[in-house]
Amino acid sequence: MRLLTRKISARLSARRRSRFAAPAVLIVGLLASGGLYAALAPANADNSTDDAATIAKGRALFAVSCSSCHGLNAEGILTEKGGNYGPSLIGVGAAAVDFQVGTGRMPMAQPGSQAARKRPVFNDDEVAALAAYVASLGPGPAIPTKAETDTSDLSNEEMVQGGEFFRTNCTACHNFAGKGGALPKGKQAPPLTGVSAKHLIEAMLTGPQQMPVFSDGVLSMKDKREIVAYLKKNEDSPDYGGFSLGGIGPVSEGMFAWLVGIGGLVGAGIWITSQTARIKKKGNAA
Repeated sequence: MRLLTRKISARLSARRRSRFAAPAVLIVGLLASGGLYAALAPANADNSTDDAATIAKGRALFAVSCSSCHGLNAEGILTEKGGNYGPSLIGVGAAAVDFQVGTGRMPMAQPGSQAARKRPVFNDDEVAALAAYVASLGPGPAIPTKAETDTSDLSNEEMVQGGEFFRTNCTACHNFAGKGGALPKGKQAPPLTGVSAKHLIEAMLTGPQQMPVFSDGVLSMKDKREIVAYLKKNEDSPDYGGFSLGGIGPVSEGMFAWLVGIGGLVGAGIWITSQTARIKKKGNAA
């Protein structure tokens, strides 16, 4: 047994001295690391569904419409003072592009403190091509699927839970009714009414502009769907109390009470006093 062990050890030692040993070990190591990456890579880094033609179309659109700010290869452009004229888009993922371009925020007509929502410049196919090209540059959040944006299967209890998540994480900026609000340095949290479920989830995934990123590690996809369900439920609910006054809370309600309520009473009082009889002094006859 010892003799056999020595023979095997001698053969292995001889092979280790071979000039092919180092390349063989390197090839085995590369194959092993590639296999592990393929097995453990996140799903949102998989761009197998985006064919080369779509990516090429997206690159052509990017070069014409986006490269002046973000660089020809999406590497970003710095200003002379070291600021960011256009940030790098490598690794932002398809969801960020679908949100920014699909809501009309990009491309911007000119740099500003905040990109405002407006009518999209590109159609759905062009947005998909741009998203596929940017996604091919590096892994990032993928565009939510139809199953992830559908909230019709959620119960009332889950919608209530979504309201709890929203009040805990979002109301500081977006207001309790999702009507938006002012932020420092001339920025604002936009209203969430009229926004599609897909774009709401993409905003949570990517954290556009000053919004924080709510990754799946912070809020799971189910949590995000519950928040969307809560917002859509509020959006569809009628105003049982009468005028909604914008739904922005006590500021608009207090202003309405002062201007319309108390102002109306003051106006009525002035009108009443102006209608009372007045005594006129008659001058002495000449």
